[in-house]
Amino acid sequence: MTSVEEGRRPRALLAGASRRWVRMLPWAVAFVLCVALLPTTIVVLTADYGLNGGLASGLAVAQAAPLLLAVVRPLQAWYVVFAADVAGALALLTVDFPERLLWPFPPMEIVGYIGLCLALGLRERRRTLVLVWLATAGANVGLGFAPPHGTSAKDLLLTILGGVALLLGGALRERYEVQRRLVEQETISEAERGRRTLLEERARIARELHDVVAHHMSVITVQADTAEYRLAALPPDVREEFTSIAATARESLGEMRRLLGVLRNEEAHGELVPQPGLAQIGQLVEATARTGAPVDFTPCDTPCDTSGGADVPEAVGLSAYRIVQEALANVVRHAPGARTRVSLSVSDPVDGGDDGDGGDGGHDRGGVRLTVLVVNEPPPEPPAGPLEVGGTGHGLVGMRERVRLVGGTLDVGPLPDGGFRVAAQLPLTKEDIT
Repeated sequence: MTSVEEGRRPRALLAGASRRWVRMLPWAVAFVLCVALLPTTIVVLTADYGLNGGLASGLAVAQAAPLLLAVVRPLQAWYVVFAADVAGALALLTVDFPERLLWPFPPMEIVGYIGLCLALGLRERRRTLVLVWLATAGANVGLGFAPPHGTSAKDLLLTILGGVALLLGGALRERYEVQRRLVEQETISEAERGRRTLLEERARIARELHDVVAHHMSVITVQADTAEYRLAALPPDVREEFTSIAATARESLGEMRRLLGVLRNEEAHGELVPQPGLAQIGQLVEATARTGAPVDFTPCDTPCDTSGGADVPEAVGLSAYRIVQEALANVVRHAPGARTRVSLSVSDPVDGGDDGDGGDGGHDRGGVRLTVLVVNEPPPEPPAGPLEVGGTGHGLVGMRERVRLVGGTLDVGPLPDGGFRVAAQLPLTKEDIT
């Protein structure tokens, strides 16, 4: 119940401002107006207008004190001040004051009313502001039918200045609302953009891995179907087992293709080609070097088929290729002409890697690992801007997803000399690949 009541409790004017002095400004202005207008109103009404001291004090309190309330509840404060101002104008009709003095609203009442109208404009809707102005104009015109010294343009000062204050406050409030909504939309758009980028990259990885897994499933199906022809004198129960394996593999392959239909789109047909791996990284480096970027490539110093004598898992090879591809693309975009070093090596695992860029690192569970390292020096001449401004924005997102997919670790970040480093450790032991 308390939290609900606090949520309904009105906030002070400008309470959402980021700077403290802006949040305190309404309170300071209201305090100064109250302290200045309260004694001034009493003195002017008694000394200049000749009003009774007790009545003048009561009117002064009713006209000045609610200005403090206006910081939180400006409309309620307006009810009190408006009624007090009209009552004061009627009270002045009972005394004889000089013609040079303003009526129906003395100057100190106009000053306080303008401040109150500004507070109303910062808080209330257009409809309320229009009604407030109409009430002010109606009271001003109505009192003008009984002027003690004739009518003049000065009698409409409260209506004119009050309308200007209402308009100014309303314009400031609407401008603030527009800016706040723009900031909210930008925040939402940025979050949606990041989410869409992540989903698109995951879909891309899923499409690529489908081509890898589909090959293995097809091989299993063919081997199981032809086992009875390749292997002589198979017992009936073994022949049935192979037939069951082949049927299950075909069913799994069909299910995977149906699921992939959700991920594929009209622009994804070109991705049906065989996926690259470690063997193509050298070609990738050579293609980048032909663009004029100095790139040094160091392949594995030991054979990369150390996972129990088997080949490198295709998911790992594909992930390594894509990481190098994206890292080199980033060098070309953001550090053209920078000398770059690409190296592949097989090493023992290190203790729990952490993604230096905030990505998800894998858990080190033992086994031999492939280290992919791409390090570039600072560019010879700092570019005025990226050479390619229409990038996909998938770079680091894709690296993190690929590393997480195979249970590896990723460390990316700038170097002290102005260069950049991308280091990924990918497990070669198939049991460690998730």
